[in-house]
Amino acid sequence: MQTQQEPLILTLQLDAQSEAFFNEQRQRYFPPERNFLNAHLTLFHQLPNTDETREYFESITQAPFKLQVTGLMSLGGGVAYKIESAALLGLRKTLADHFIEVLIPQDRQGFRPHITVQNKVLPEQAKELLNNLQEQFQPFKAEALGLNLWAYLGGPWRHDAYYAFK
Repeated sequence: MQTQQEPLILTLQLDAQSEAFFNEQRQRYFPPERNFLNAHLTLFHQLPNTDETREYFESITQAPFKLQVTGLMSLGGGVAYKIESAALLGLRKTLADHFIEVLIPQDRQGFRPHITVQNKVLPEQAKELLNNLQEQFQPFKAEALGLNLWAYLGGPWRHDAYYAFK
């Protein structure tokens, strides 16, 4: 098994409308000097950068599925939108079982699906934003369309591959 240098990050691809909403929120609230990325729902923070990893994702047969955006959550120094979906939890478990031998501790912990729109700010700032967003929040649906694989470059990420659900 040939391993390349940069570890891989796996995220969920959302429908265009939901992605645009979360990106706008992240652009508005994330500290600009730390915002290297678009909004994303991370499934795994570090997977092996191997051909075998890519081949596994190419072999997945998963239909697109609905997600429920149910509220907001505090990250201490940030704010995220909570995501709920039985299909997402099932997919994440299947993937975790496949990669169990190589998962880092962070990826072995409980999975709390969310999309971060603010991070690395003072707790008071995060609490204020959480309160403001909660006042106007209405639950809504999004759709999961596939998986994105990214190479971690020590801050920024480089897109590596997209695997559409079918």
